[in-house]
Amino acid sequence: MAETDAPEDRKPQSDEARSAFTPPLGVDQPVVVEEESPTSEFAVPKGFAPEPAAEPEGSAFATPSTYAARHSPPAFTPAHGIPMIKLSQNAPWQDQMRTMLRLPVSERPVPEPVQKQDDAGPAVPRVLDLTLRIGELLLAGGEGAEDVEAAMFAITRSYGLDRCEPTVTFTLLSITYQPSLVDDPVTANRTVRRRGTDYTRLAAVYQLVADINAPEHDVSLEEAYRRLAIIRRNRHPYPSWVLTMATGVLAGAASVLLGGGPAVFAVAALGAVLGDRLAWLCAGRGLPEFYQFLVAAIPPAALGVLLSLLHSDLRPNAVITGGLFALIPGRALVAAVQDGLTGFYITASARLLEVMYFFVAIVVGVLSALYVGLQFGAKLNPEGTLSPVERPIVQIVASMALCLTFAVLLQQDRATVLFATLNGGVAWVVYAAIAVTAKGSAVMATAIAAGLVGLFGQLIARWENTSSLPYVTAAIGPLLPGSATYFGVLNIAQNNMDSGFASLAKAAALALAIAIGVNLGGELARLFMRAPGSGAGRRAAKRTRGF
Repeated sequence: MAETDAPEDRKPQSDEARSAFTPPLGVDQPVVVEEESPTSEFAVPKGFAPEPAAEPEGSAFATPSTYAARHSPPAFTPAHGIPMIKLSQNAPWQDQMRTMLRLPVSERPVPEPVQKQDDAGPAVPRVLDLTLRIGELLLAGGEGAEDVEAAMFAITRSYGLDRCEPTVTFTLLSITYQPSLVDDPVTANRTVRRRGTDYTRLAAVYQLVADINAPEHDVSLEEAYRRLAIIRRNRHPYPSWVLTMATGVLAGAASVLLGGGPAVFAVAALGAVLGDRLAWLCAGRGLPEFYQFLVAAIPPAALGVLLSLLHSDLRPNAVITGGLFALIPGRALVAAVQDGLTGFYITASARLLEVMYFFVAIVVGVLSALYVGLQFGAKLNPEGTLSPVERPIVQIVASMALCLTFAVLLQQDRATVLFATLNGGVAWVVYAAIAVTAKGSAVMATAIAAGLVGLFGQLIARWENTSSLPYVTAAIGPLLPGSATYFGVLNIAQNNMDSGFASLAKAAALALAIAIGVNLGGELARLFMRAPGSGAGRRAAKRTRGF
Protein backbone atom coordinates (compact mmCIF):
# COMPACT_ATOMS: atom_id res chain seq x y z
CA MET A 1 0.00 0.00 0.00
CA ALA A 2 2.93 2.25 0.69
CA GLU A 3 4.33 1.53 -2.70
CA THR A 4 1.08 2.57 -4.38
CA ASP A 5 0.69 5.78 -2.30
CA ALA A 6 4.22 7.04 -2.91
CA PRO A 7 3.77 7.98 -6.55
CA GLU A 8 0.56 9.85 -5.70
CA ASP A 9 2.32 11.91 -3.05
CA ARG A 10 5.05 12.94 -5.41
CA LYS A 11 4.23 15.32 -8.17
CA PRO A 12 5.92 14.72 -11.50
CA GLN A 13 8.77 17.15 -12.10
CA SER A 14 9.82 18.77 -15.34
CA ASP A 15 12.94 17.73 -17.18
CA GLU A 16 14.71 20.89 -16.03
CA ALA A 17 14.15 19.97 -12.39
CA ARG A 18 15.64 16.48 -12.78
CA SER A 19 19.30 15.86 -12.10
CA ALA A 20 21.54 13.05 -13.31
CA PHE A 21 22.13 12.11 -9.66
CA THR A 22 18.43 12.12 -8.65
CA PRO A 23 16.94 8.63 -8.14
CA PRO A 24 14.01 7.91 -10.46
CA LEU A 25 10.44 7.78 -9.23
CA GLY A 26 9.47 4.57 -7.50
CA VAL A 27 12.88 4.08 -5.91
CA ASP A 28 13.31 4.77 -2.22
CA GLN A 29 15.43 7.74 -1.40
CA PRO A 30 18.71 6.81 0.36
CA VAL A 31 19.00 7.77 3.99
CA VAL A 32 21.68 10.33 4.56
CA VAL A 33 23.67 9.86 7.70
CA GLU A 34 23.98 13.08 9.66
CA GLU A 35 27.70 12.63 10.30
CA GLU A 36 28.38 12.16 6.59
CA SER A 37 26.55 15.30 5.47
CA PRO A 38 28.90 17.92 4.03
CA THR A 39 29.61 20.87 6.28
CA SER A 40 30.60 24.41 5.41
CA GLU A 41 34.01 25.71 6.34
CA PHE A 42 32.21 28.55 8.08
CA ALA A 43 30.11 26.19 10.22
CA VAL A 44 30.33 26.52 13.98
CA PRO A 45 32.35 23.58 15.39
CA LYS A 46 30.88 21.17 17.92
CA GLY A 47 30.98 22.18 21.50
CA PHE A 48 30.70 25.89 20.73
CA ALA A 49 27.38 27.65 20.81
CA PRO A 50 27.38 31.39 20.08
CA GLU A 51 24.85 33.71 21.58
CA PRO A 52 21.74 33.49 19.46
CA ALA A 53 21.06 37.21 19.21
CA ALA A 54 24.60 38.40 18.83
CA GLU A 55 26.22 39.29 15.56
CA PRO A 56 29.93 38.73 15.04
CA GLU A 57 32.08 41.76 15.89
CA GLY A 58 32.63 43.92 12.87
CA SER A 59 29.45 42.89 11.07
CA ALA A 60 27.56 45.53 9.18
CA PHE A 61 24.41 44.57 11.07
CA ALA A 62 25.95 44.37 14.52
CA THR A 63 25.21 46.97 17.14
CA PRO A 64 28.37 48.79 18.23
CA SER A 65 29.71 47.41 21.49
CA THR A 66 29.94 50.91 22.94
CA TYR A 67 26.53 52.03 21.77
CA ALA A 68 24.24 53.46 24.38
CA ALA A 69 21.84 56.33 24.38
CA ARG A 70 23.91 58.10 27.01
CA HIS A 71 27.38 57.11 25.81
CA SER A 72 26.85 57.06 22.07
CA PRO A 73 29.81 57.91 19.83
CA PRO A 74 29.81 61.22 18.01
CA ALA A 75 27.97 61.31 14.71
CA PHE A 76 29.83 61.44 11.40
CA THR A 77 28.44 64.91 10.70
CA PRO A 78 29.06 67.33 13.58
CA ALA A 79 26.20 69.31 15.04
CA HIS A 80 27.48 72.54 13.51
CA GLY A 81 27.68 70.88 10.10
CA ILE A 82 30.49 70.56 7.58
CA PRO A 83 31.71 73.93 6.27
CA MET A 84 30.64 74.33 2.66
CA ILE A 85 33.15 75.70 0.19
CA LYS A 86 31.55 78.46 -1.82
CA LEU A 87 33.32 80.55 -4.42
CA SER A 88 33.13 84.29 -4.00
CA GLN A 89 31.43 86.01 -6.89
CA ASN A 90 33.67 89.06 -6.45
CA ALA A 91 36.87 87.17 -7.27
CA PRO A 92 38.07 86.98 -10.88
CA TRP A 93 37.07 83.84 -12.73
CA GLN A 94 40.73 82.85 -13.08
CA ASP A 95 41.10 82.62 -9.30
CA GLN A 96 37.78 80.83 -8.91
CA MET A 97 38.65 78.13 -11.43
CA ARG A 98 42.23 77.83 -10.16
CA THR A 99 40.83 77.18 -6.68
CA MET A 100 38.46 74.56 -8.12
CA LEU A 101 41.28 72.78 -9.91
CA ARG A 102 43.38 72.66 -6.76
CA LEU A 103 40.53 71.06 -4.78
CA PRO A 104 39.94 67.29 -4.77
CA VAL A 105 37.01 66.24 -6.94
CA SER A 106 34.97 65.18 -3.91
CA GLU A 107 35.33 68.62 -2.28
CA ARG A 108 34.41 70.75 -5.28
CA PRO A 109 31.19 72.71 -4.72
CA VAL A 110 28.19 71.88 -6.83
CA PRO A 111 27.69 74.48 -9.57
CA GLU A 112 24.76 76.81 -9.36
CA PRO A 113 21.89 76.43 -11.84
CA VAL A 114 23.09 77.21 -15.31
CA GLN A 115 21.14 79.46 -17.66
CA LYS A 116 23.22 78.91 -20.78
CA GLN A 117 21.72 75.57 -21.80
CA ASP A 118 18.50 74.47 -23.43
CA ASP A 119 15.81 72.45 -21.73
CA ALA A 120 17.17 69.28 -23.30
CA GLY A 121 20.56 69.85 -21.63
CA PRO A 122 23.89 70.98 -22.97
CA ALA A 123 25.26 69.58 -26.23
CA VAL A 124 28.24 67.75 -24.78
CA PRO A 125 30.30 67.33 -27.99
CA ARG A 126 29.89 70.98 -28.96
CA VAL A 127 30.76 72.25 -25.49
CA LEU A 128 33.90 70.11 -25.41
CA ASP A 129 34.87 71.24 -28.92
CA LEU A 130 34.43 74.91 -28.01
CA THR A 131 36.47 74.39 -24.85
CA LEU A 132 39.32 72.77 -26.76
CA ARG A 133 39.39 75.48 -29.42
CA ILE A 134 39.60 78.25 -26.83
CA GLY A 135 42.26 76.35 -24.91
CA GLU A 136 44.25 75.93 -28.12
CA LEU A 137 44.34 79.70 -28.71
CA LEU A 138 45.43 80.34 -25.13
CA LEU A 139 48.19 77.74 -25.16
CA ALA A 140 49.44 78.77 -28.59
CA GLY A 141 49.55 82.39 -27.40
CA GLY A 142 51.99 81.55 -24.60
CA GLU A 143 49.63 81.22 -21.64
CA GLY A 144 50.64 78.97 -18.75
CA ALA A 145 49.24 75.45 -18.51
CA GLU A 146 47.39 76.09 -15.24
CA ASP A 147 45.69 79.19 -16.65
CA VAL A 148 44.65 77.25 -19.75
CA GLU A 149 43.14 74.51 -17.58
CA ALA A 150 41.33 77.14 -15.50
CA ALA A 151 39.82 78.68 -18.64
CA MET A 152 38.72 75.29 -19.98
CA PHE A 153 37.18 74.37 -16.64
CA ALA A 154 35.32 77.69 -16.48
CA ILE A 155 33.76 77.11 -19.91
CA THR A 156 32.53 73.60 -19.16
CA ARG A 157 31.04 74.60 -15.81
CA SER A 158 29.33 77.59 -17.38
CA TYR A 159 27.52 75.29 -19.81
CA GLY A 160 26.51 72.73 -17.18
CA LEU A 161 29.29 70.14 -17.48
CA ASP A 162 30.62 70.13 -13.93
CA ARG A 163 32.29 66.70 -13.93
CA CYS A 164 35.03 67.63 -16.37
CA GLU A 165 38.76 67.11 -16.07
CA PRO A 166 40.93 69.13 -18.50
CA THR A 167 44.53 68.09 -19.19
CA VAL A 168 47.11 70.37 -20.82
CA THR A 169 50.51 69.43 -22.18
CA PHE A 170 52.85 71.30 -24.50
CA THR A 171 51.24 70.11 -27.75
CA LEU A 172 48.06 68.29 -26.69
CA LEU A 173 44.83 69.40 -25.04
CA SER A 174 42.31 66.87 -23.79
CA ILE A 175 39.16 67.00 -21.71
CA THR A 176 37.02 64.24 -20.21
CA TYR A 177 33.39 64.52 -19.14
CA GLN A 178 31.60 61.83 -17.14
CA PRO A 179 27.88 62.50 -16.52
CA SER A 180 27.75 60.16 -13.53
CA LEU A 181 29.59 57.26 -11.94
CA VAL A 182 27.63 54.71 -13.97
CA ASP A 183 27.87 56.47 -17.35
CA ASP A 184 30.71 56.11 -19.81
CA PRO A 185 33.04 59.12 -19.99
CA VAL A 186 33.31 61.27 -23.11
CA THR A 187 36.83 62.35 -24.06
CA ALA A 188 37.98 64.81 -26.73
CA ASN A 189 41.41 66.17 -27.57
CA ARG A 190 43.07 68.67 -29.84
CA THR A 191 46.67 69.09 -30.99
CA VAL A 192 48.43 72.47 -30.95
CA ARG A 193 50.54 72.56 -34.12
CA ARG A 194 51.16 76.28 -34.64
CA ARG A 195 52.21 78.90 -32.12
CA GLY A 196 52.14 82.63 -32.54
CA THR A 197 52.56 85.75 -30.49
CA ASP A 198 49.50 87.98 -30.58
CA TYR A 199 48.49 89.38 -27.21
CA THR A 200 45.59 91.29 -28.76
CA ARG A 201 44.02 87.97 -29.73
CA LEU A 202 44.88 86.58 -26.30
CA ALA A 203 43.07 89.46 -24.59
CA ALA A 204 40.02 88.93 -26.82
CA VAL A 205 39.91 85.23 -25.89
CA TYR A 206 40.10 86.13 -22.20
CA GLN A 207 37.22 88.54 -22.64
CA LEU A 208 35.17 85.80 -24.31
CA VAL A 209 35.85 83.39 -21.43
CA ALA A 210 34.95 86.10 -18.91
CA ASP A 211 31.63 86.77 -20.68
CA ILE A 212 30.83 83.06 -20.81
CA ASN A 213 31.57 82.68 -17.11
CA ALA A 214 29.79 85.87 -15.99
CA PRO A 215 26.26 85.26 -14.65
CA GLU A 216 24.98 88.56 -16.06
CA HIS A 217 25.89 87.50 -19.62
CA ASP A 218 23.96 84.82 -21.47
CA VAL A 219 26.40 83.67 -24.16
CA SER A 220 24.93 80.74 -26.07
CA LEU A 221 27.05 78.17 -27.88
CA GLU A 222 26.24 79.74 -31.24
CA GLU A 223 27.25 83.19 -30.00
CA ALA A 224 30.48 81.82 -28.52
CA TYR A 225 31.36 80.08 -31.78
CA ARG A 226 30.63 83.26 -33.73
CA ARG A 227 32.86 85.40 -31.51
CA LEU A 228 35.60 82.79 -31.59
CA ALA A 229 35.56 82.78 -35.39
CA ILE A 230 35.86 86.58 -35.42
CA ILE A 231 38.83 86.39 -33.06
CA ARG A 232 40.60 83.85 -35.26
CA ARG A 233 39.99 85.90 -38.42
CA ASN A 234 41.16 89.21 -36.99
CA ARG A 235 44.41 90.51 -38.40
CA HIS A 236 47.36 91.53 -36.31
CA PRO A 237 47.17 95.14 -35.07
CA TYR A 238 50.59 96.07 -36.51
CA PRO A 239 51.85 95.44 -40.06
CA SER A 240 55.12 93.65 -40.77
CA TRP A 241 57.11 96.82 -41.51
CA VAL A 242 56.18 98.22 -38.09
CA LEU A 243 57.42 95.02 -36.48
CA THR A 244 60.70 95.29 -38.37
CA MET A 245 61.21 98.89 -37.27
CA ALA A 246 60.33 97.92 -33.69
CA THR A 247 63.03 95.24 -33.79
CA GLY A 248 65.59 97.82 -34.80
CA VAL A 249 64.56 100.31 -32.13
CA LEU A 250 64.62 97.57 -29.50
CA ALA A 251 68.20 96.62 -30.35
CA GLY A 252 69.26 100.29 -30.46
CA ALA A 253 67.69 101.00 -27.08
CA ALA A 254 69.44 97.98 -25.59
CA SER A 255 72.78 99.23 -26.90
CA VAL A 256 72.16 102.62 -25.25
CA LEU A 257 71.55 100.84 -21.93
CA LEU A 258 75.09 99.46 -22.23
CA GLY A 259 76.70 102.85 -22.84
CA GLY A 260 76.23 103.39 -26.56
CA GLY A 261 75.51 106.70 -28.23
CA PRO A 262 73.42 107.72 -31.25
CA ALA A 263 75.84 106.12 -33.74
CA VAL A 264 75.85 102.86 -31.80
CA PHE A 265 72.04 103.04 -31.69
CA ALA A 266 71.90 103.33 -35.49
CA VAL A 267 74.34 100.48 -36.16
CA ALA A 268 72.63 98.15 -33.67
CA ALA A 269 69.23 98.96 -35.17
CA LEU A 270 70.56 98.23 -38.67
CA GLY A 271 71.94 94.85 -37.59
CA ALA A 272 68.66 93.86 -35.93
CA VAL A 273 66.64 94.89 -38.99
CA LEU A 274 68.86 92.81 -41.28
CA GLY A 275 68.57 89.84 -38.95
CA ASP A 276 64.80 90.20 -38.79
CA ARG A 277 64.52 90.26 -42.59
CA LEU A 278 66.69 87.15 -42.89
CA ALA A 279 64.54 85.38 -40.33
CA TRP A 280 61.39 86.30 -42.27
CA LEU A 281 63.02 84.94 -45.43
CA CYS A 282 63.80 81.63 -43.74
CA ALA A 283 60.29 81.44 -42.32
CA GLY A 284 58.85 81.96 -45.79
CA ARG A 285 60.93 79.03 -47.05
CA GLY A 286 59.59 76.79 -44.30
CA LEU A 287 62.79 76.45 -42.28
CA PRO A 288 62.44 75.55 -38.57
CA GLU A 289 62.68 78.27 -35.94
CA PHE A 290 66.13 77.04 -34.91
CA TYR A 291 67.60 78.24 -38.20
CA GLN A 292 65.57 81.45 -38.09
CA PHE A 293 67.16 82.39 -34.76
CA LEU A 294 70.57 81.34 -36.06
CA VAL A 295 70.53 83.58 -39.13
CA ALA A 296 68.94 86.47 -37.17
CA ALA A 297 71.90 86.47 -34.76
CA ILE A 298 74.56 86.75 -37.47
CA PRO A 299 74.06 90.37 -38.80
CA PRO A 300 74.41 92.16 -35.41
CA ALA A 301 77.53 90.15 -34.62
CA ALA A 302 78.94 90.77 -38.10
CA LEU A 303 78.45 94.53 -37.81
CA GLY A 304 80.13 94.53 -34.40
CA VAL A 305 83.10 92.63 -35.84
CA LEU A 306 83.24 95.07 -38.76
CA LEU A 307 83.41 98.05 -36.37
CA SER A 308 86.25 96.34 -34.54
CA LEU A 309 88.16 95.74 -37.80
CA LEU A 310 87.73 99.40 -38.80
CA HIS A 311 89.18 100.46 -35.41
CA SER A 312 86.19 102.68 -34.81
CA ASP A 313 85.63 104.52 -31.56
CA LEU A 314 82.15 103.04 -31.41
CA ARG A 315 81.41 100.26 -28.95
CA PRO A 316 81.15 97.02 -30.98
CA ASN A 317 80.29 95.08 -27.82
CA ALA A 318 77.19 97.21 -27.32
CA VAL A 319 76.16 96.67 -30.95
CA ILE A 320 76.36 92.88 -30.65
CA THR A 321 74.69 92.77 -27.23
CA GLY A 322 71.86 95.02 -28.41
CA GLY A 323 71.10 92.56 -31.19
CA LEU A 324 70.90 89.73 -28.66
CA PHE A 325 68.20 91.53 -26.68
CA ALA A 326 65.86 91.23 -29.64
CA LEU A 327 66.38 87.46 -29.85
CA ILE A 328 66.50 86.06 -26.30
CA PRO A 329 63.23 84.11 -25.74
CA GLY A 330 62.24 85.63 -22.42
CA ARG A 331 58.52 84.97 -22.90
CA ALA A 332 58.98 81.22 -23.35
CA LEU A 333 61.35 81.05 -20.39
CA VAL A 334 58.87 82.73 -18.04
CA ALA A 335 56.09 80.37 -19.15
CA ALA A 336 58.37 77.33 -18.70
CA VAL A 337 59.34 78.21 -15.14
CA GLN A 338 55.75 79.09 -14.28
CA ASP A 339 54.54 75.68 -15.47
CA GLY A 340 57.25 73.98 -13.44
CA LEU A 341 56.38 75.90 -10.26
CA THR A 342 52.68 75.06 -10.61
CA GLY A 343 53.25 71.32 -11.08
CA PHE A 344 53.04 70.89 -14.87
CA TYR A 345 56.41 69.26 -15.24
CA ILE A 346 55.93 67.74 -18.69
CA THR A 347 54.89 71.06 -20.21
CA ALA A 348 57.65 72.88 -18.34
CA SER A 349 60.26 70.42 -19.61
CA ALA A 350 59.08 70.85 -23.18
CA ARG A 351 59.15 74.64 -22.92
CA LEU A 352 62.63 74.62 -21.37
CA LEU A 353 63.84 72.35 -24.18
CA GLU A 354 62.44 74.82 -26.71
CA VAL A 355 64.22 77.70 -24.94
CA MET A 356 67.44 75.71 -24.94
CA TYR A 357 67.21 75.11 -28.69
CA PHE A 358 66.67 78.82 -29.36
CA PHE A 359 69.50 79.76 -27.04
CA VAL A 360 71.86 77.33 -28.77
CA ALA A 361 70.85 78.77 -32.14
CA ILE A 362 71.69 82.31 -30.95
CA VAL A 363 75.03 81.15 -29.57
CA VAL A 364 75.93 79.34 -32.78
CA GLY A 365 75.05 82.37 -34.94
CA VAL A 366 77.01 84.85 -32.83
CA LEU A 367 79.91 82.43 -32.38
CA SER A 368 80.22 81.89 -36.12
CA ALA A 369 80.48 85.63 -36.82
CA LEU A 370 82.91 86.20 -33.95
CA TYR A 371 85.15 83.30 -34.99
CA VAL A 372 85.42 84.61 -38.54
CA GLY A 373 86.15 88.12 -37.22
CA LEU A 374 88.89 86.87 -34.92
CA GLN A 375 90.56 85.11 -37.82
CA PHE A 376 90.80 88.48 -39.57
CA GLY A 377 92.30 90.17 -36.50
CA ALA A 378 89.26 91.72 -34.83
CA LYS A 379 90.02 93.04 -31.34
CA LEU A 380 87.08 92.55 -29.05
CA ASN A 381 87.41 93.17 -25.32
CA PRO A 382 84.99 90.94 -23.38
CA GLU A 383 85.42 92.96 -20.20
CA GLY A 384 83.97 96.02 -21.89
CA THR A 385 80.54 94.47 -22.01
CA LEU A 386 80.23 94.30 -18.24
CA SER A 387 81.50 97.75 -17.31
CA PRO A 388 78.57 99.66 -15.76
CA VAL A 389 77.69 103.07 -17.18
CA GLU A 390 75.69 105.50 -15.06
CA ARG A 391 73.46 107.73 -17.18
CA PRO A 392 70.20 107.58 -15.24
CA ILE A 393 67.95 109.74 -17.40
CA VAL A 394 69.19 108.37 -20.72
CA GLN A 395 69.03 104.78 -19.54
CA ILE A 396 65.53 105.14 -18.10
CA VAL A 397 64.29 106.56 -21.41
CA ALA A 398 66.12 103.78 -23.28
CA SER A 399 64.59 101.08 -21.05
CA MET A 400 61.10 102.46 -21.63
CA ALA A 401 61.69 102.59 -25.38
CA LEU A 402 62.86 98.98 -25.24
CA CYS A 403 59.68 97.94 -23.43
CA LEU A 404 57.53 99.92 -25.86
CA THR A 405 59.00 98.24 -28.91
CA PHE A 406 58.88 94.84 -27.19
CA ALA A 407 55.15 95.34 -26.63
CA VAL A 408 54.69 96.14 -30.31
CA LEU A 409 56.52 92.96 -31.27
CA LEU A 410 54.17 91.01 -29.02
CA GLN A 411 51.18 92.46 -30.93
CA GLN A 412 49.72 94.00 -27.79
CA ASP A 413 46.65 96.16 -27.74
CA ARG A 414 47.46 99.86 -27.67
CA ALA A 415 45.69 100.24 -24.33
CA THR A 416 48.16 97.92 -22.61
CA VAL A 417 51.35 99.28 -24.17
CA LEU A 418 51.57 102.32 -21.87
CA PHE A 419 51.39 100.34 -18.63
CA ALA A 420 53.91 97.77 -19.88
CA THR A 421 56.28 100.61 -20.76
CA LEU A 422 55.97 102.20 -17.31
CA ASN A 423 56.32 98.84 -15.62
CA GLY A 424 59.56 98.19 -17.50
CA GLY A 425 60.91 101.62 -16.57
CA VAL A 426 60.29 100.95 -12.88
CA ALA A 427 61.97 97.56 -13.19
CA TRP A 428 65.10 99.13 -14.68
CA VAL A 429 65.25 101.79 -11.97
CA VAL A 430 65.12 99.12 -9.26
CA TYR A 431 67.72 96.98 -11.02
CA ALA A 432 70.14 99.87 -11.60
CA ALA A 433 69.75 101.12 -8.04
CA ILE A 434 70.77 97.71 -6.64
CA ALA A 435 73.26 96.42 -9.20
CA VAL A 436 74.92 99.63 -10.43
CA THR A 437 74.58 102.29 -7.74
CA ALA A 438 74.73 100.01 -4.68
CA LYS A 439 77.18 97.55 -6.32
CA GLY A 440 74.94 94.64 -5.35
CA SER A 441 74.45 91.24 -6.89
CA ALA A 442 73.10 91.30 -10.43
CA VAL A 443 71.11 88.11 -9.86
CA MET A 444 69.46 89.49 -6.71
CA ALA A 445 68.72 92.81 -8.41
CA THR A 446 67.19 90.99 -11.38
CA ALA A 447 65.00 88.81 -9.15
CA ILE A 448 63.72 91.80 -7.13
CA ALA A 449 62.99 93.87 -10.23
CA ALA A 450 61.25 90.92 -11.92
CA GLY A 451 59.21 90.33 -8.76
CA LEU A 452 57.92 93.89 -8.90
CA VAL A 453 57.09 93.44 -12.58
CA GLY A 454 55.06 90.33 -11.78
CA LEU A 455 53.35 91.98 -8.82
CA PHE A 456 52.27 95.11 -10.69
CA GLY A 457 51.34 93.12 -13.79
CA GLN A 458 49.16 90.71 -11.82
CA LEU A 459 47.44 93.55 -9.97
CA ILE A 460 46.50 95.41 -13.15
CA ALA A 461 45.45 92.13 -14.78
CA ARG A 462 43.09 91.39 -11.90
CA TRP A 463 41.72 94.90 -12.16
CA GLU A 464 41.11 94.52 -15.89
CA ASN A 465 40.02 90.86 -15.53
CA THR A 466 42.40 89.68 -18.24
CA SER A 467 45.71 87.91 -18.70
CA SER A 468 48.83 89.26 -17.00
CA LEU A 469 51.14 88.44 -19.93
CA PRO A 470 50.64 91.76 -21.79
CA TYR A 471 51.65 93.69 -18.68
CA VAL A 472 54.59 91.46 -17.71
CA THR A 473 56.36 90.03 -20.76
CA ALA A 474 57.37 93.32 -22.37
CA ALA A 475 58.36 94.83 -19.02
CA ILE A 476 61.10 92.25 -18.44
CA GLY A 477 62.91 93.29 -21.64
CA PRO A 478 65.57 95.49 -19.96
CA LEU A 479 66.40 92.66 -17.54
CA LEU A 480 67.26 90.03 -20.16
CA PRO A 481 70.81 88.64 -19.84
CA GLY A 482 72.18 89.88 -23.17
CA SER A 483 75.55 91.02 -21.80
CA ALA A 484 76.30 87.79 -19.98
CA THR A 485 75.33 85.76 -23.03
CA TYR A 486 77.63 87.74 -25.34
CA PHE A 487 80.46 87.66 -22.82
CA GLY A 488 80.25 83.85 -22.65
CA VAL A 489 80.12 83.40 -26.42
CA LEU A 490 83.07 85.76 -26.95
CA ASN A 491 85.22 83.94 -24.39
CA ILE A 492 84.43 80.63 -26.05
CA ALA A 493 85.44 82.09 -29.42
CA GLN A 494 88.74 83.20 -27.85
CA ASN A 495 89.30 79.69 -26.38
CA ASN A 496 88.68 80.87 -22.81
CA MET A 497 86.36 77.97 -22.08
CA ASP A 498 86.21 78.33 -18.31
CA SER A 499 85.26 82.00 -18.40
CA GLY A 500 82.88 81.42 -21.28
CA PHE A 501 80.88 78.66 -19.64
CA ALA A 502 80.89 80.53 -16.34
CA SER A 503 79.35 83.54 -18.06
CA LEU A 504 76.76 81.37 -19.82
CA ALA A 505 75.90 79.85 -16.45
CA LYS A 506 75.45 83.38 -15.08
CA ALA A 507 73.17 84.18 -18.02
CA ALA A 508 71.09 81.10 -17.18
CA ALA A 509 70.94 82.19 -13.53
CA LEU A 510 69.77 85.66 -14.54
CA ALA A 511 67.11 84.16 -16.80
CA LEU A 512 65.84 81.91 -14.02
CA ALA A 513 65.84 84.87 -11.63
CA ILE A 514 63.60 86.75 -14.06
CA ALA A 515 61.18 83.85 -14.42
CA ILE A 516 61.00 83.01 -10.71
CA GLY A 517 60.68 86.68 -9.76
CA VAL A 518 57.79 87.21 -12.15
CA ASN A 519 56.00 84.12 -10.86
CA LEU A 520 56.60 85.06 -7.22
CA GLY A 521 55.27 88.55 -7.79
CA GLY A 522 52.10 87.15 -9.31
CA GLU A 523 51.61 84.72 -6.44
CA LEU A 524 52.07 87.54 -3.92
CA ALA A 525 49.38 89.53 -5.69
CA ARG A 526 46.97 86.59 -5.36
CA LEU A 527 48.04 85.84 -1.79
CA PHE A 528 47.37 89.25 -0.27
CA MET A 529 44.13 89.93 -2.07
CA ARG A 530 40.74 88.42 -1.30
CA ALA A 531 40.76 84.65 -1.61
CA PRO A 532 38.16 83.19 -3.98
CA GLY A 533 36.98 80.54 -1.53
CA SER A 534 35.21 81.43 1.68
CA GLY A 535 35.58 78.94 4.47
CA ALA A 536 38.63 77.20 3.00
CA GLY A 537 42.32 77.98 3.03
CA ARG A 538 44.21 78.81 -0.10
CA ARG A 539 45.29 75.59 -1.78
CA ALA A 540 48.74 74.88 -3.12
CA ALA A 541 49.34 74.21 -6.77
CA LYS A 542 48.17 70.89 -8.12
CA ARG A 543 50.31 67.78 -7.92
CA THR A 544 52.25 69.17 -4.96
CA ARG A 545 52.21 68.15 -1.31
CA GLY A 546 50.06 71.13 -0.46
CA PHE A 547 51.73 72.17 2.79
